[in-house]
Amino acid sequence: MIESSRCKMHILKKNDHDQVKELFINEKVRKFLGGIVNSENFDRSFHNMITCSNDSFYWIVRLKYTNEVIGLVSLDKHHDGFNTELSYQFMPKYWGYGYAEEVIRKIIDYAFYELDLNKIVAETQSANTASCNLLKRVGMHLEQILSRFGAEQYIFGINKPI
Repeated sequence: MIESSRCKMHILKKNDHDQVKELFINEKVRKFLGGIVNSENFDRSFHNMITCSNDSFYWIVRLKYTNEVIGLVSLDKHHDGFNTELSYQFMPKYWGYGYAEEVIRKIIDYAFYELDLNKIVAETQSANTASCNLLKRVGMHLEQILSRFGAEQYIFGINKPI
């Protein structure tokens, strides 16, 4: 388990299925993530998340004091096949309170100091200004602009401090 001041992140388990599915069927959450996911595709994705390889990590994010699920965060191979990508999604009612920033900072620290990674990237649609601003606040810098999934994408990166 990884903890921040207000949240705890547990490795995803089978019994998290229904709570994680709520993220994948929420139109606001999925607006910049390819849209809502049907049950069959979600079940396949969820199975892949809980049976992932040793270089992939998926954490369910809960509030520390109520245990309520507020999001999902992961470290997994980026589309480039080389870098490790930080991904996240949080329920809309928790947007704007600093939870995502708090969690992402902890996951970045985990990646650098527990997994000994030297670099992390994050990809988001350029239209998702909230996500772009969040990535900048946690110290990531815009490295690349490309077109993927029918939209302009920004790839942010951060290197392990020396």
